[in-house]
Amino acid sequence: MSLLTQSEVYAEITKAQGAKRKLAVATIVTTSGSTPQRTGAKLLVFEDGRMMGTVGGGCVEADVWAEAREALAENKPRLCKFSLRDNPDVPPDEEGMICGGDMEVFIEVWN
Repeated sequence: MSLLTQSEVYAEITKAQGAKRKLAVATIVTTSGSTPQRTGAKLLVFEDGRMMGTVGGGCVEADVWAEAREALAENKPRLCKFSLRDNPDVPPDEEGMICGGDMEVFIEVWN
């Protein structure tokens, strides 16, 4: 997945609104330590589960996608915090978080 330009984000929002479909826009609002993407990176999540853009890939992107799907179902925005560190109780070969930082992602729902 690649980073989206501001024009691409608004074009997709406009398309979704024209088709009367909801869309979740997940935006990284804060980061600390090492993270795979910078503040402002966006992931669009459509009602059918499709994604466009990226907030970092891997485990954190899957978690953001799941939160976005819940936000769509509830029709409510949310602020989510993600740690990009392995849980000390999980063997390293099972989880694979290598960045070590933290990030907050704001997820908004566009109707």
